[in-house]
Amino acid sequence: MMARPAQGVESDATVPMPLRFGDDTLLWAAWLYYEEGLTQGEIAEKMGLSRASVNTYLADARTRGIVNIEIAPDRFRELSIAQALKDHFNLQDCLVIPTDGDGRPLIARLGAAGAQVLKSFVRPGDTIAVTWGRSVLALAEALDHPGLADVRVVQATGGTTARIPWTPEACASRLAEALKARCIPLSAPAIVSSREVRELLLREPVLAEQMAILAEANRIVMGISSLRPESTIHTSGFLDGIDQHSHYDSAVGSIVGRFISARGQPVLGPLTERTIGLDLEMLQRIPQRIAVAGGIDKIAAILAALRAKHVNVLVTDTATGRGILNAEGWTEPLRRSHPEPVLPALSRSHAKKLINAPQDAVDECLGGALLAHEALIAPVPGTTRAVMAAAGPRTGKVAIVIGGGSGHEPGFWGFVGRGLADAAAVGNIFAAPPPGPILAASRAVSGGAGLLYIYGNFSGDVMNFEMAAEMAEAEGLRVRQIVTIDDIASSPLESRASRRGVAGNIFAFKIAGAAADRMLPLEICEALARRAANRTYTMGLALEPARLLDTRRPSFELGPDDMEIGVGVHGEPGVVRRKLASADDCADLLLDRILAEMKPVHGDRVAVLVNSLGGTPAMELYILHRRVRQRLKAHGLVVHKSLVGPYYTSLDMEGVSLSLLHLDDELASLLDHPCHAPAVTVLER
Repeated sequence: MMARPAQGVESDATVPMPLRFGDDTLLWAAWLYYEEGLTQGEIAEKMGLSRASVNTYLADARTRGIVNIEIAPDRFRELSIAQALKDHFNLQDCLVIPTDGDGRPLIARLGAAGAQVLKSFVRPGDTIAVTWGRSVLALAEALDHPGLADVRVVQATGGTTARIPWTPEACASRLAEALKARCIPLSAPAIVSSREVRELLLREPVLAEQMAILAEANRIVMGISSLRPESTIHTSGFLDGIDQHSHYDSAVGSIVGRFISARGQPVLGPLTERTIGLDLEMLQRIPQRIAVAGGIDKIAAILAALRAKHVNVLVTDTATGRGILNAEGWTEPLRRSHPEPVLPALSRSHAKKLINAPQDAVDECLGGALLAHEALIAPVPGTTRAVMAAAGPRTGKVAIVIGGGSGHEPGFWGFVGRGLADAAAVGNIFAAPPPGPILAASRAVSGGAGLLYIYGNFSGDVMNFEMAAEMAEAEGLRVRQIVTIDDIASSPLESRASRRGVAGNIFAFKIAGAAADRMLPLEICEALARRAANRTYTMGLALEPARLLDTRRPSFELGPDDMEIGVGVHGEPGVVRRKLASADDCADLLLDRILAEMKPVHGDRVAVLVNSLGGTPAMELYILHRRVRQRLKAHGLVVHKSLVGPYYTSLDMEGVSLSLLHLDDELASLLDHPCHAPAVTVLER
């Protein structure tokens, strides 16, 4: 019998197939590969096929269930127990390691696993609370993850007896050393002699400040103690002089030095009001609570902590995990025998747009904006590509004229109004406005005190605004110009003058508009707006490129798992491509680069703009904003004002830009100045 190709596979087989395989070439190829151990090249030669055909045969054999690839039983058990623990207790995540390992004690292996887990979660700006115990110290000793910025490690309780090596001080200092983080101790014993002494100590400024930092923790690393005589809670001296059976008979374990019942509820006793450190209510307010604990004797205590949700990330071992689940009535599931074939993901290549004709989109958009905001903006006479404030020019006031290409809506017309720009000129999609509309806008809004042009650093904008300025000056109008250069990804610092002006323009518009609204002279308005522009830093990233109106095709290619860092707002690709990361990692990436250039010091004030590039919804913007605020706080910076939304877009690009304005008192005051425009309103205080 000759080898016969499977359906859809090329027919290049020429050698006889052994009878035992019947008529199944896939089975023959699979046998040679998996049972006889031949390489794909050797199989190709033996079957008279090409190597590519053999590869296809083997893939089809898996898809059709002829070959089943199984995970080793021990590893499968660890994974299934971890998944069951995660699902049953609604955990963020769970890691289960073998109970019997490579000769190392279980504590050491749990510590190494805990270090692996913490390394995957910890981020710059974190405040990590840490308890004490053998597992926690083992974690700290196994961890090596320096290089994160603004991380703080704070003791979760006061100090314990020095009879043990795994004290809170030792655990916190070792963990801080591994992370190159700042270590904050609690300058008090964990157990004091009376409630009155505790209250007195907590009023001490030093301890009060340390407790305030503890309350800011966003992660905690902790052990869970049983109540056996050799347990951590006993060896730490917590129960010295206390009759456990008289006061804590209903307790099954201890977590952060607090005793808990089988349901995880607090068990109160003589130590409750004598303990300095985290209590269970504070523990529950920490977003991520990582427990590292294992051993049969701890099953009841870990189960209690899980039931009360004191823990949402668990690191344990197989026997302990199974014991916990068995206590909850869990039975091990059967293994699947035939996995479902994986289908290729669909990709979007041709964008759908709500437009009439591409060539009419800009004018129709501007017409709709004028109607939607007719109380704020009006058309500039003599042109269809410029809008002005409906309130009209004010005698003796500097007029602010802004502009650039369309495709950035609500830029630029969205920033025209009282306390902001007086007029905006717009060009075609991603193209500079011609000098004519700029000049028409200049004439329409001139109040006799001069004009200030503000626009981004793009060659077309620079050329056309300069031409309009020359024409306006020829008519007797005084003009000053500011070219914004806030996009830090577009050129290195030494070539700063060649950078692009992007979403950070918004801050320059706001400062200039406020200064002009206060009737300050042209030179002062220019100086203030230039200072704002020079102190603004922006960087963006894209998950999907913009799709142009005429072609409806992406402006650059981006893989399904990739993101583009440092993109421009005219559909330009970025400077670096990376694998898609979490929102927090993206925020960190942008912020770290901005802070490295800004070089603020502790206590400085900033304004924040988290800007959608058009296709990113509000939910994702606010997730990023949350992280940015966390990091700025950890860096010691004060956020004076935040703007979150689609302020300066790039058609439908999915992505975000982050801008920071490094404030001083004068800029902060101007930022607070009232304004009313389609895109921004600041109310009078």
